[in-house]
Amino acid sequence: MDKLIDDLIKLAFAEDIGDGDHTTLCCIPETAMGKSQLIIKEDGVLAGVEMAKRIFRDFDPELKMTVFIQDGAEVKKGDIAFVVEGKIQSLLQTERLMLNIMQRMSGIATTTRKYAKALEGTKTHVLDTRKTTPGMRMIEKEAVRIGGGMNHRIGLFDMILLKDNHVDFAGGIEQAITRAQNYLKEKGKNLKIEIEVRNFDELEQAMKVGGIDRIMLDNFSIENTKEAVRRINGRYEVESSGGITFDTLRDYAECGVDFISVGALTHSVKSLDMSFKAC
Repeated sequence: MDKLIDDLIKLAFAEDIGDGDHTTLCCIPETAMGKSQLIIKEDGVLAGVEMAKRIFRDFDPELKMTVFIQDGAEVKKGDIAFVVEGKIQSLLQTERLMLNIMQRMSGIATTTRKYAKALEGTKTHVLDTRKTTPGMRMIEKEAVRIGGGMNHRIGLFDMILLKDNHVDFAGGIEQAITRAQNYLKEKGKNLKIEIEVRNFDELEQAMKVGGIDRIMLDNFSIENTKEAVRRINGRYEVESSGGITFDTLRDYAECGVDFISVGALTHSVKSLDMSFKAC
């Protein structure tokens, strides 16, 4: 996974700098030294400090970063998260990439913290989804963790999640689960199996087949979720998904589900405002 992040940083610099930052190169001497500070301009949860370290180190190992606030801390407008000293050319060329990533990650962490706090006192954890920015999934999911949420699967490779389309194309619940079980046995893989169900009939079919780890209740009402949890009776992990808003989050949690997956943690968050200024 580290390689994916390294590749992202390389691609981002190639995209931004191209054959040179001609604005900086034309007016800042190569030997000029200075320092810049990361200023928080909006209350929220800070995320991306460790990513910033990687960005600065990869671009110019001689940049010196002094951190005052760590990932996961709640920050307020006016806070100084860190100061970076070194070549001014390096500070200017790394500024935008660092800010883009930190603002995005901090926005995700801030939103996730809000959801996690709403679930306090229940056994339910908020999960992210695969609704992420292409190429940035690893850092967006890290931001969810920093904010207090949990990661669902990282991608298509680390869990079997039989969704409605898989079930329909396979010919039904039983066929989809059985094929998944046979596939894992044939390939010698040890992956969890989750099945999405859309109604009580599919739920009963899934439990009858068995050999699964988690059942996802797709677009179940609150009342139907309570009934589904009663029927499952602790035999499998239970996840609620689809149509759940922040306002209904707690109601679903109090039904007794183990997880609630929320695509909004990553697909439609507002970035946290911050700036990187000379000091």
